[in-house]
Amino acid sequence: MIKQSGNNITKRLFSTTSIKYVTTTKVKAKGSRRRMTEFRDAVNVGPSFQDFVSGKAADYVYDPLEKQRLINAELNGSNGEKLPHWLKVPIPKGKNFNKLFQDVNNLKLSTVCQEAKCPNIGECWGGKDKSKATATIMLLGDTCTRGCRFCSVKTNRNPAKPDPMEPENTAEAIKRWGLGYVVLTTVDRDDLIDGGAKHLAKTVRMIKEKTQNKVLVETLSGDFRGDLEMVDIMARSGLDVYAHNLETVEELTPYVRDRRATYRQSLSVLKRAKETVPTLLTKTSLMLGLGESDEQIIQTLKDLREIDCDIVTFGQYMRPTKRHMKVVEYVHPDKFKHWKDVAENEFGFKYCASGPLVRSSYKAGEAFIENILKKRSAE
Repeated sequence: MIKQSGNNITKRLFSTTSIKYVTTTKVKAKGSRRRMTEFRDAVNVGPSFQDFVSGKAADYVYDPLEKQRLINAELNGSNGEKLPHWLKVPIPKGKNFNKLFQDVNNLKLSTVCQEAKCPNIGECWGGKDKSKATATIMLLGDTCTRGCRFCSVKTNRNPAKPDPMEPENTAEAIKRWGLGYVVLTTVDRDDLIDGGAKHLAKTVRMIKEKTQNKVLVETLSGDFRGDLEMVDIMARSGLDVYAHNLETVEELTPYVRDRRATYRQSLSVLKRAKETVPTLLTKTSLMLGLGESDEQIIQTLKDLREIDCDIVTFGQYMRPTKRHMKVVEYVHPDKFKHWKDVAENEFGFKYCASGPLVRSSYKAGEAFIENILKKRSAE
């Protein structure tokens, strides 16, 4: 589509889903016809309706995620939107689920289980044995300063100030629930000087004090804009597991995560945590189904072992809303079993949780305990 105003021509090239680019060019009267012809020729080079029918439309797409999705759709004979049976879960219910739900609301706490629309909330919250249940509490509010393409958490450049009572309320909730394992995660708070590290570290210390050190604590924190001194504060807070997610392979990181979050920066966070407190277990998580190749996953595992990362998890990326990036592929459960075997037996990770419904904190308590028991039996 071309709009002309005076001597300006605004050119818009459309794909099937969005505007590709908009440029405004100053046009001389004598050359306007030539420029018009050149523009029409450029449009005609793009994909035709027949290209989309035949699957060749992927040749014109420059986003690698969308390109791979179109290729998979052609190979599978579908648009890739239908949810396979292994990803369908029951509606959450039960006394434990309702109790945790009420406590979260009464104490004005946020959980990533709710904010990220995790499919496992019923299983993690509703189990019969509370000592093996896992709760993932999201600190520093429910609004993030970044905007990753996969995440459904609200975003804003200037979120509300952190609740000063949040560490106390969180520790009280954990004591009340009697959980054996808790995961503390945070939104990214680039608006705070320390990225929220001191707030999170204080929460860890209060949980340990209130529960007399009976609860295992994992923190899933951000990269603190690459400020490794904040990583030191977190590592020395008394936590048991230091988690920070790579989310995806290096090649896809710019297309999946906010541009302020880089692959190498995330590796540096995990490396520094281990260097600061060598006894810490370090952990990261990867989403599959974004268009990553086997070779890229292997390289990621190599990078993680080079910095002595202990635990890795693999889970299926699931599109939270239609505003977020599409799923490229629904990875079969057998493939997840394959990556678990590769991670543990070929690369020597102490533990790998891998499955379509696995999330970074999914059954974290069981994973931790199982790993400890394996080590004891081997001694």
